[in-house]
Amino acid sequence: MACFILSKKLKGIELQKALKKIKIKLSDIKKVYYANGKTLVCLKKRVKTRIDKSMFPSREEEREIIEVYEFVQRQLYLIEQERRAEIETTINEIKSISGVEREMFGRAILGLKGSKMPSRLNLYFVKFGRSRIIDTEIASGDIVLVSRGEPLKSDLTGTVSEVRKNYIVVAFENRPPKWVYGDGIRIDLYVNDVTFKRMEENLLLLKDATGRQRELRNIALGIWPPKETKRHPFEPKTRINPTQAEAVEKALGSDVFLIHGPPGTGKTSTLIELVLQEIGRKNRVLATADSNTAVDNMLKRLAEYDLNLVRIGHPARILYELEEFSIHAKYEKSLEAEAIKKGWEDVALLVKQRDMHSKPTQARSRGMSYERILTLAARGKSQRGISVATMQSMAKWIKADQKIDALIKSLRFEEEQVYKKIIKEADVVLSTNAMIMSEVLKDEMFDVAVIDEGSQQIKASTLIPIMHANRFIIAGDHKQLPPTVVSDAKELKKSLFEELIQLYPSHSSMLKIQYRMNEKIMEFPNRKFYDGKLVADDSVRYHTLKDFNLKEPKIYKEALEPALPIAFISTEGMEAKESLPTRSTSYENIKEAEIVKELVQELLDMGLEEDKIGVISPYLSQVKRIKKLLDIDERIVEVKSVDGFQGREKEVIIISFVRSNERGEIGFLKDLRRLNVAITRAKRKLVCVGDAKTLSSHELYREFIDYISKEGRLICEN
Repeated sequence: MACFILSKKLKGIELQKALKKIKIKLSDIKKVYYANGKTLVCLKKRVKTRIDKSMFPSREEEREIIEVYEFVQRQLYLIEQERRAEIETTINEIKSISGVEREMFGRAILGLKGSKMPSRLNLYFVKFGRSRIIDTEIASGDIVLVSRGEPLKSDLTGTVSEVRKNYIVVAFENRPPKWVYGDGIRIDLYVNDVTFKRMEENLLLLKDATGRQRELRNIALGIWPPKETKRHPFEPKTRINPTQAEAVEKALGSDVFLIHGPPGTGKTSTLIELVLQEIGRKNRVLATADSNTAVDNMLKRLAEYDLNLVRIGHPARILYELEEFSIHAKYEKSLEAEAIKKGWEDVALLVKQRDMHSKPTQARSRGMSYERILTLAARGKSQRGISVATMQSMAKWIKADQKIDALIKSLRFEEEQVYKKIIKEADVVLSTNAMIMSEVLKDEMFDVAVIDEGSQQIKASTLIPIMHANRFIIAGDHKQLPPTVVSDAKELKKSLFEELIQLYPSHSSMLKIQYRMNEKIMEFPNRKFYDGKLVADDSVRYHTLKDFNLKEPKIYKEALEPALPIAFISTEGMEAKESLPTRSTSYENIKEAEIVKELVQELLDMGLEEDKIGVISPYLSQVKRIKKLLDIDERIVEVKSVDGFQGREKEVIIISFVRSNERGEIGFLKDLRRLNVAITRAKRKLVCVGDAKTLSSHELYREFIDYISKEGRLICEN
């Protein structure tokens, strides 16, 4: 296939004109590709042409343009599919299941009453509270739909600022209606459409990247290999272990580097050391992640040091205790802000004065232009039945409006300069990936981007910070859960982190010392997911519930023995079969749920605090059932899906596997990364509840149960 290059992006008539000059018809073209600001035209085999040789690309350039163009087109398609799927799923769920059920799944909060809070940072805050405990997946930064109990009849959306035990605070950009301060308010998790638009915008910029951004794009897409990693020795500024130090040393000497952080290995601590070292080298750092929670975790840690930190984002998405680092808070404290504030007060006064005159509406001005009205008013003339007085009043309105418009433009420019100054002076700018494409940050470039949560974000998200830096370091763990995807697009589930660590293994480093799990809890996932490379630090290697001086258990004595780190209670032989609730595709297991309740109750009776216990089930229907059973006494024992516990830890984790059938079917439990995440949430004790026979139909689960029977205890009640 013969291809030639046009030095500009040409489409439609412009493309036809350019082709006509070199005697090529549209019918001669097989495919047109656009990238690097150029047009690559590929001809059909039968076409013979005498195009100048200078127009033919090298094989490398041809491959680059085709690969970049096809990648971007495919990603744009996948993102649109995901956006539609998210909207459709949310609306369908609101339509098809009750509010009570949606609340059980953590995606709604019912029975709230709103109360007014002080406005700040140009936002209106409302505190929605109730006496009952709020146990939800809705988190700070989420977009929510607020209604009087019927969400599909409401168009009121806000941003979650804070979630506490008995209340949730929502920020609104415009003054909310009075009904939000009444009873019976419902809040639903909603779709953030802006994130998708920003990913799309970045992909289009990436397609035509030049210079350093083109290099990094090509490395990220596997078109060009990165330069060899060189170690960069450094003097640590924090307490880090040898494997963390090795990762930082390599990252400092790399254009592209991947830090593989298995559970409990101090991934964030490593990133903090890396950021401090980059600042010491006088580099401007962009620290990002896909979620507000991860960004705020980095901000909290960096706030311990004497640094100029700026957090970009909707003020409501930033934790209240970190608000001082918000760019909006810094703007309000700046010397220039007072003068600009006075300017906006002048605008308000001018608007009042302007509105004392006749506004030249279409009906009043009879279709005359502003210029015509000003001319006639200056001459003291009337026209088209408009009196001289009205003509002159309209002229005064126009002059005042022009003055207001000029003042607003000037104030906005001044505001923009203040925001730019704050960003330029910062040692570290922290932002979610999507917010990098906001007006305040989209034109900024940094020396290095440090990206957390790399294995949990889709490629298009990770590519945003990459396009705003001269080097990038990504941290993650591709052995844990992949990006959460609603659509059927399996391609989206492979993160850029996972792809790059497979492409460039020499540009990665694994953290190997973990500070979370008892060695017996760690060892099985260590063997199966981390090639046996993990080592439990001495501080956690042998820790158990015995350290808490609890009472001895009265029931489930073998499973709950405080000195025992791992146990498996098999329901084989019990009346403990799985079932599908009406109108659900998610399984539950009533007997297992009852066992979990008894285990939780016994742990509490032994003297363990509620917040030290976590219950995990891979099935949402089982999460819902267990929550119902534990909700009787308003316990604050967290019950979540595997996804809900990603990145979290508890002293005790109880897992309910649910599946129990004669066919040996385990469904999506086959996603073994879920097993890894579930096991590695536990610090001192892991108790599993499931049908050993059904689960053993899968080799890895059989090995897991065998491991527990040897290193812990396998309990068969019947």
